Amino acid sequence: MKLQELRSLHKYKLKNPKISVKGITDDSRKVIPGFIFVAISGLTHDGHDFIKEVVKKGAILVVGQISSKDLHLNKDIEYIEVSDSREMLGKLASDWYDDPSSKLNVIGVTGTKGKTTTSHIIYHILNSSGSKTGLVSSLGAFIGDKKIDTGAHVTNPDVLTLNNLLAEMVRVKCKYAVLEVSSHGIHQKRISGIKFDVAVLTNIAPEHLDYHKNFDEYKKVKISFVNSAKERIISSKSASLNLLPGEFNNINAETALEVCEKLGVDKKSALKALISFKLPEGRLEELKTGKRFRVFIDFAHTPQSLEAVLEYLRSLTSNLLICIFGCASERDEKKRPLMGEISTRLANISIITAEDPRNEDVNKIISEISAGVDLSKAELMSDIKIPLSQNTKNVYYKIPERGKAITFAINKIAHNGDVIVICGKGHEKSMNYNGVEYPWSDKKAVEYALKRKTLVINK
Repeated sequence: MKLQELRSLHKYKLKNPKISVKGITDDSRKVIPGFIFVAISGLTHDGHDFIKEVVKKGAILVVGQISSKDLHLNKDIEYIEVSDSREMLGKLASDWYDDPSSKLNVIGVTGTKGKTTTSHIIYHILNSSGSKTGLVSSLGAFIGDKKIDTGAHVTNPDVLTLNNLLAEMVRVKCKYAVLEVSSHGIHQKRISGIKFDVAVLTNIAPEHLDYHKNFDEYKKVKISFVNSAKERIISSKSASLNLLPGEFNNINAETALEVCEKLGVDKKSALKALISFKLPEGRLEELKTGKRFRVFIDFAHTPQSLEAVLEYLRSLTSNLLICIFGCASERDEKKRPLMGEISTRLANISIITAEDPRNEDVNKIISEISAGVDLSKAELMSDIKIPLSQNTKNVYYKIPERGKAITFAINKIAHNGDVIVICGKGHEKSMNYNGVEYPWSDKKAVEYALKRKTLVINK
């Protein structure tokens, strides 16, 4: 492809429009001769600081937001100044992959909770109806019935990877693409240049306020995405369906049905497909234990999600409901005491533990969660030998090591008929301590515990 073939460059006067383009990137480490480099100011690095480096590496065009005069570039360097580098990267990515989103019916699903499940239900119904469909979600990318390894560990991969996936969907003749869309992905323009036919809003509640600063800004980001699509669907607050566990999942299912009907899928066919739907990994996922108590893993990491999950699981047992949870560091700190109150109110036994402490003291996080506990309703337990049956209140424990918390619940607390739910990590495969991602799996921790062992992170 030549520079002049990239539509987004047509309005710029290029010195050498017929030069061949080998690739596009915003990562200076990936630049090789023939690449376009887009300089982006990120949270920790500024791509403009690497412009001279990429020029030496053979970049044929540099795009940035700083004046070329301020950069003191050689006049021979092909440089384009733009008002928004992220926006331009999205447009160039779309050009490079021949505008794949325009050749698909693209459905974007956003919201504070329910994005992943709703996206997967839509994907399942559309594929079951005979329409080949692709999906990009926090659980990965899927095309038809195949999972694609993208190497990304975020809901929205970078805009180049996303366009590449969409181009592959076009290549294998997909009709639809379902994209889970996060607030970070919208704000950082990781979906720039993607044309959405349908936007779905599952709900909005305070979340990611560490990033968006306040709830109004968070809502603006979500609404800006919804308003960008041709069609808009907003989830109801209650469900009439009762096909999936928990009202919240049935609300997701009804939303997905509405989307699919709008796309022309017969309601009877959609309902039939829904019967065979299995919840995504880490979403109210029950693990086989061989025990007479039940163990679930769920991604619930907000007050609203935790409350919904516990209310549903409360209905499954007249015995003990045991909840293991924590709060991630460098996220909205205001939710910590709220989650402490919710768990100790709804679960008979709460075990407060680690969930991605990052650069924060895990004991500090646990103390802030515990600050929300209503001590008239829940009692802190320090001696695990105290028989729980003698307590008239709900109880809670502080066990910083997540593996120890899980082993303790399974081997020291749970009895026949009880329900254990491990919240916050769900499908995730790592735990962050001091900026390092250590291998971690709640499933694996349960497997260890069933063998009377403890999965420990060696930091």
